[in-house]
Amino acid sequence: MTKTINWGIIGLGKIAHKFAQDLAQVNHARLLAVASTSSSRAQDFATAYGAPHAYGSYDGILDCPDLDVVYIATPHNLHHSSTLLCLNKGIAVLCEKPFAIHARQAAEMIETARAQDTFLMEALWTRFLPVMEKALELIASGAIGEVLSIKADFGFKAVFEPRSRLYNPVLGGGALLDIGIYPVFLAQLLFGKPTSIHARAHIGPTGVDEEIGVILQYAGGQLAHLHASIRSKTKTEAFIYGELGTIHIHTRWHEATALTLLKHEQRPLDFTFPMRGHGYNFEAQEVVHCLQEGLKESPLWPLKSTQSLMELLDAIRREAGIVYAEDGE
Repeated sequence: MTKTINWGIIGLGKIAHKFAQDLAQVNHARLLAVASTSSSRAQDFATAYGAPHAYGSYDGILDCPDLDVVYIATPHNLHHSSTLLCLNKGIAVLCEKPFAIHARQAAEMIETARAQDTFLMEALWTRFLPVMEKALELIASGAIGEVLSIKADFGFKAVFEPRSRLYNPVLGGGALLDIGIYPVFLAQLLFGKPTSIHARAHIGPTGVDEEIGVILQYAGGQLAHLHASIRSKTKTEAFIYGELGTIHIHTRWHEATALTLLKHEQRPLDFTFPMRGHGYNFEAQEVVHCLQEGLKESPLWPLKSTQSLMELLDAIRREAGIVYAEDGE
């Protein structure tokens, strides 16, 4: 009999609601417990999604019986501490992106998971979407030949609220960690570690990067042109350019349901992937599969990839002059 995986959620903001809605679509998964800093918020959330247990503190969830894995949906600056809280109790973790504020925190989280022999994965949900799997399949098949460059952006005009998650440096605010991580992720997924980094950012009045442009260059001559902004809306598309053609991942590419293969002197070939819900079910299903198989990390998005991504984000921040209080740890 296939084991049902019992989930918990720490941090009950907007993304947690989306995740809970999508978790209901995942085979052999159920929401068992939720935790917030507010007892009333936790109880309301639990009632809304049928979770039997609600806790008014993050550490309270650790006492929940039969808990298999916890999804960390707190603000960025709490990912590190919340993940360690669970790992040190031997509870598996799916931690929302960005995995941590910087690479040193990420390394400690990964080292703890390995020391505790406990599953850990970054919730970089785009990696698990059917559209991304198709793009990788097309590249592997040689459909566009050798990949030469990519161009990817993500931008929206945010409401300026200085204390909000996006604009508060204490909460790890700014464009790069919140949405710029997606274009950087695509570059790393396709090209690996760059040999040179050029990055410039517009730093707003609260001290966070409100817009950033990045060019990465690689040993094989490839280039990545990346852009993120919380002060203007962009098309939010991705283009993967090869010798023989282009893969265009449609807007908004980090959650896309369609891509187009553009071959020289040929008609465009469209691929569509209807999506139920918000798309978080794919990463949750991967976690369920890994736990059922006794794996300690995902083969699709292993911990070495998460660590490399955090190191690259750190390097981009240094180049662009983006600083957080945690950098001095």
